[in-house]
Amino acid sequence: MSLPYLKKENGLFNLYVEDKPFIALAGEVHNSSASNLNYMQQKVWPSLTELNLNTLIVPVYWELIEPKQGEYDFELVDGIIEQARQENVRLVLLWFGLWKNGKSSYVPGWVKRNDATYFQAVYQNKDTSDTISPLCEEAIEADATAFRQLMAHLKKVDSDQHTVIMIQVENEIGFLGSNRDYSNIANEKFSLAIPKELETVFGVSGTWKEAFADHAEEYFMAYYYAHAVEQIARVGSDEYPLPMFVNAWLEQFPWNPGSYPTGGPIAKVMSIWKATAPTICLYAPDIYVNNFAEICEEYSAGNENPLFIPEARRDVASVTNVFYAFGKHNALCFSPFGIEDFLAAPDAFAEVDMSLLTSLNIDFSAFNATGAGPYLARSYELLGNMLGTIQKYRGTDKMTGFLQSLEPGCILSFSKYDLKITYKIRQEGKPLAGGLVIEIADNEFILVGANFSVEALPKRGASSKAGYVRIEEGVFIQEQWVRGRVLNGDEAAYGFSIGSFPSALRVELY
Repeated sequence: MSLPYLKKENGLFNLYVEDKPFIALAGEVHNSSASNLNYMQQKVWPSLTELNLNTLIVPVYWELIEPKQGEYDFELVDGIIEQARQENVRLVLLWFGLWKNGKSSYVPGWVKRNDATYFQAVYQNKDTSDTISPLCEEAIEADATAFRQLMAHLKKVDSDQHTVIMIQVENEIGFLGSNRDYSNIANEKFSLAIPKELETVFGVSGTWKEAFADHAEEYFMAYYYAHAVEQIARVGSDEYPLPMFVNAWLEQFPWNPGSYPTGGPIAKVMSIWKATAPTICLYAPDIYVNNFAEICEEYSAGNENPLFIPEARRDVASVTNVFYAFGKHNALCFSPFGIEDFLAAPDAFAEVDMSLLTSLNIDFSAFNATGAGPYLARSYELLGNMLGTIQKYRGTDKMTGFLQSLEPGCILSFSKYDLKITYKIRQEGKPLAGGLVIEIADNEFILVGANFSVEALPKRGASSKAGYVRIEEGVFIQEQWVRGRVLNGDEAAYGFSIGSFPSALRVELY
């Protein structure tokens, strides 16, 4: 049976697992949860059983895999894989190697203690950072050696079962607090001509400043981070070619490089990354910002990059964002961060560190999981039982998604009807309006989501009217629609609606 792989077919990206298309209803655990198997067994897995996940996103840590240089310990990795098999979920592994969230906090102690060899990036004021420079070849080679060992081990223990389906190389890569590295070697490289592959991409030449003017520093860092990641990913892929991707800490206020990790794979430098790191199969946004729809559009524009969301907000916004991501943008993965908190008792986990969020310029509301768990579990339950149906209509004009905006609603156009979607008033602690609509026949629709009402309209300019033959509540069970109540009474007199708890309707029109 084939390894998991990504394939573009008829303009649409599919992720294949066990030679079948796979859509990940996922969650990412907290950064340190996977560093102890007992903690995972006692605190994490019990909190996930009712969330209806099919995939868990879990870090693996260079410092724990190679505590002494050249000596490798995969007991933790093996234990996580075994636990996932017992829970019947797939894994996406995050390689916490040289860089995590713009810093080098997960490198082994023998790297940290040898800053002469594994040197750090330098701020413009000449202060040394705690981020290893992407121009440090010795550090890149050491990371690549460890990553190769990890991938060789995965091939040995998992190539027959494919519990691990993808690998994220590093995490939210980039340099915080500066527009570029000002170390001596970086200054030297910055004064040279840009690489030939970038001349081809942009049609310019000269030094970095001559070629890219005000963007020179950020493009310089993007190239060298991408160059480093390609060296790491390529040797790992040579051992065991699972799909490999990178994730992005998005641009944010005040919008200058360094207020977010400069050089990371944000949308505006994706062309640099693609030209420099061909082993990387996709670029994934971590979406904590409020403009979710805009980011989805940006990262899937032109069908050149599949939408894969490894980190999403922890609040109730995710409850309906997931419908929009799959319905409108054919996402391959949706994954709120800190997933073990969603159904845990309120005192089971430490409170969010407000000072940390403030220092990272992150809105607290994005990390407030209070009350979101039951709603998200329901969204995943509904979607999980109709993934085959979603797969059937992915990439066609028969399926779309919508999400509440500043407008009161939207019009969705289908072959014989227009559907007028009206958003319900926002309520504190309740999901925003959002949903997924599938036209399963000319006169039949499936609607899944929360907090909206619907009115069927004839196509613009048509002289006929639209009416309801039948409106059913229900769910999919193993891809088959199972109806509940039939809502042909007062509920349908002026259209029909779905409340704040995610639900599904099947509607027949005339």
